[in-house]
Amino acid sequence: MSLLKKFCILLLIAGGIHLRVNASPKKAGTAAPAPASKSAGNSLEQLSSSLQTITKQVEPAVVRIFNSAYAVENDAEHNGGAVVFPQKSSGSGILISSDGYIVTNAHVVQGSRRLRVKLNKGNHLLDAKLVGMDRQTDLAVIKIELTELPFLNFADSSELNPGQIVLAFGSPLGLENSVSMGVISAVDRQLNADNPLVFIQTDAAINPGNSGGPLVDTEGRVVGVNTSILSKSGGSEGVGFAIPSNVVSAICRQIRLEHHVHHHQIGIFVRAITPALAQSLNLSTEDGVLIEDVTPQSPADVAGLKVGDVLISVHAKPISNVRQLALNMYSYSPGDKAQIEVLRDNKKLSFAVPVVERADDPQRFEDLVTEQDNALARLGVLGLSVDEKISALLPPLRMNGGVLVAAKMALSGPRFGDELAAGDVIHAVNGKDIRDLASLRASLDTVSRDSPLVLQVERSGSLQFVVVEGD
Repeated sequence: MSLLKKFCILLLIAGGIHLRVNASPKKAGTAAPAPASKSAGNSLEQLSSSLQTITKQVEPAVVRIFNSAYAVENDAEHNGGAVVFPQKSSGSGILISSDGYIVTNAHVVQGSRRLRVKLNKGNHLLDAKLVGMDRQTDLAVIKIELTELPFLNFADSSELNPGQIVLAFGSPLGLENSVSMGVISAVDRQLNADNPLVFIQTDAAINPGNSGGPLVDTEGRVVGVNTSILSKSGGSEGVGFAIPSNVVSAICRQIRLEHHVHHHQIGIFVRAITPALAQSLNLSTEDGVLIEDVTPQSPADVAGLKVGDVLISVHAKPISNVRQLALNMYSYSPGDKAQIEVLRDNKKLSFAVPVVERADDPQRFEDLVTEQDNALARLGVLGLSVDEKISALLPPLRMNGGVLVAAKMALSGPRFGDELAAGDVIHAVNGKDIRDLASLRASLDTVSRDSPLVLQVERSGSLQFVVVEGD
């Protein structure tokens, strides 16, 4: 819908104008229609003035981000995990504090070698550092070294309603400082019924380059972070998606405190209840979510949850579907106890289930490394020292210490021999024990590039030798 049409519709609503459609064509000499009332004109002017005020309030806190990056992609052909390729990109970001913290999409800053930020006013590019990112929610926090900056506050996205007016800010297609108007088309939209990720759907124009920019309400508060579109043409077709502000706020808080995100779980797998499921399993309700698996010895198993239970509330808040369960679980942190109510044989049962951090997040290590600090170019990987903190995130290791292969890098030249895989832990090079990243680099420096390397690695609980041929 064009901006003019939206204004006309809003004018009709604000001015209280009623339209009457004549069945017969206008005859010659018929008087012209009466002009719109003065109050209707004032309403349009007030609307325009309000939008301008919001725009002036929001724009100074919207930035453009330039990323010289190595993007992580799956290397399915060689079954080697993640591979990193060079690329350049740009997107948008939101200042969320006066001391330079900026939230954006993870895909805007992914694989960054160098991040630079351009403020709304000024032509200088400022270096920024990556504080932390989370690919699961597609969010990241970066920081510039400035103070007394304008910033935006988060709204409560649980209070959003379809039809609510919103504005989308960013630099679509490289056009800086752009704003578009629309409404909330749907709240808590899932792109997959059994995927817990949820989005705000809006018809405000969102295009490539808007990623990471704010979706704001009529008070200038952030209700979401623009992230993606559904499009057949590659451009905006009025179906855009933003990450809800309650999710953004929770993720930003974790990243700022600990530089990474704890993805927690209680050990259950759920799915949406369909009419077919309800009928076939004799379920008394289609509200809630069906527990289809409980991990043995998990907190849920120990607490007493069972396969076939229908989860109907979390912390006394009703749960109608998977997306509501996901949003309510964001309020918990590892160490908390989730108050869960289920239906079992038409009886309501309550459980206090401990919340623990996921141990199988496939991307949890990629978020902790950068090409600048963790590259092992000779091996073509990004490595991470296995200290106590990293060891706690891994299954029990056969040997202490070592270097974890967090991701693979694109090689600048040919390489021969066996392949390292993401998740490998390197324990030795040519028989010499490896304690950490520094000792691995030192060992590699002692072996000439035309000599082979024999790496002792631990892979899926087994020790094996990986032979890397010389150049």
